[in-house]
Amino acid sequence: MRVLLVEDDEDDYMLTRALVSARENANIRLDWADSYEQALAAIAADNHDVYLVDYRLGHYTGIDLIQEAFRMGCRAPMILLTGQDDLTVDQSALELGAADYLVKGRIDAQLLGRSIRYALRQASVLAEVAQKENKYRTLFERSIDAIFVANNELKFQDANPSVERLLGYSRDDLRALNPARLFTDLNHLRELRFNVREHGQIKDFETMLLHRNGRKRVCQISVWAVADQVGKPEWFQGIVRDITDQKRAQQDLILAEKLTMTGKIARSIAHEVRNPLTNLSLALEQLKEELDTDSEFVTMYTDIIGRNVDRIGQLITEMLNSSKPRELDRKKQDLNVVVKATLQLVTDRIRLKRMRLETKFATDDCTALLDRDQVKTALLNILVNAVEAMQEGKGILTVKTSCHEEGRVCIEVIDNGDGISETDRQRLFDPFFTGKSGGMGLGLTATQNIINSHKGSIEVESQVGQGTTFRLYFPK
Repeated sequence: MRVLLVEDDEDDYMLTRALVSARENANIRLDWADSYEQALAAIAADNHDVYLVDYRLGHYTGIDLIQEAFRMGCRAPMILLTGQDDLTVDQSALELGAADYLVKGRIDAQLLGRSIRYALRQASVLAEVAQKENKYRTLFERSIDAIFVANNELKFQDANPSVERLLGYSRDDLRALNPARLFTDLNHLRELRFNVREHGQIKDFETMLLHRNGRKRVCQISVWAVADQVGKPEWFQGIVRDITDQKRAQQDLILAEKLTMTGKIARSIAHEVRNPLTNLSLALEQLKEELDTDSEFVTMYTDIIGRNVDRIGQLITEMLNSSKPRELDRKKQDLNVVVKATLQLVTDRIRLKRMRLETKFATDDCTALLDRDQVKTALLNILVNAVEAMQEGKGILTVKTSCHEEGRVCIEVIDNGDGISETDRQRLFDPFFTGKSGGMGLGLTATQNIINSHKGSIEVESQVGQGTTFRLYFPK
């Protein structure tokens, strides 16, 4: 073992060399540096396994040398030699990374050899631990999955960059953050905490998390306890997976299947109903010629039959149009321009009902490949529904546009109307479902069909008595 003694007193060097020359220390080779500068040069050469450093080194101290050595990248163990038993010096040395400290007047050959061997073994163990820590830290930092460490209140203690990207907060912000701010439903946080405390783990818990900018993400959270030596949970580790896109793809598939089925039913109905409906219409015209058209009752009843025949025909046409895939003429369009043009179609209706219109248009580039007329039709259906859902003289209609970093543009329509119950919200896009008297219930079905044809998506949030929010997303 090559050992360097850093000592500016030659007598102390001679005494140390004598101790090293003892039989039990035969495997130790001692070199000597008699100044701070010479010691730094020897440390830079990195030819020694252990350094014995005197506390007094002219204008410097041994602690100064230890600090400078670590700054230079030296990882060899350093043992501080002190002339007196000073606990303050000893503590400072250990805190700065010294492997051991020895009081000169109490050193013998056996103690010196044991301290050197212990320092080497400790350095080897620490190097192995550091290597493992670096390996797992690298896995932690570079993982695509969002991994975090938390206490039993699920407050963040550490988080990898994937968590930062998912939630929009820095690591320091997350440590100071109340986790309740991340959950759209606080009952989910309570349920998560309860399961983790009671069972020590929870797997694939699905919830909605809030990004720093307010965007909602559907996530699966798995958490498990890491126990201490006596088996008590010491801290918790977790993984968060963003399944928003997966959920959206599933919903799009379900909607596509539903529209396909609706289209098949619509075509079947159209075929089965239109033939007898045509016969009925022709028979009615023939009947009118045979009946007394001067009779008020005859005219009234034939008119009723005629109107309802026309209504059934219109209903079938609307159903076919709402369910069949749209042929799109997609061109680069400024979303703000399309929205403003659509709002002009409902401005008079808003004024007549003495309602207020608030707009907030994105200042970023919101150009996207859109079929202008189709998007106007889809948006108009939602705007008309929003106006009709609000009270005259009290309604506030808010329309916003935004450009999302996921390569999408968004139209947000917010009203302060009566709202929609959760049961009705789930049926909102079903054909013939309507809450309006005299409505066919096909407007939102057609809207959804147009958005799906654009490979976009639609989200609806509503609370009874507090209004409704529609978000229409289109890929850029």
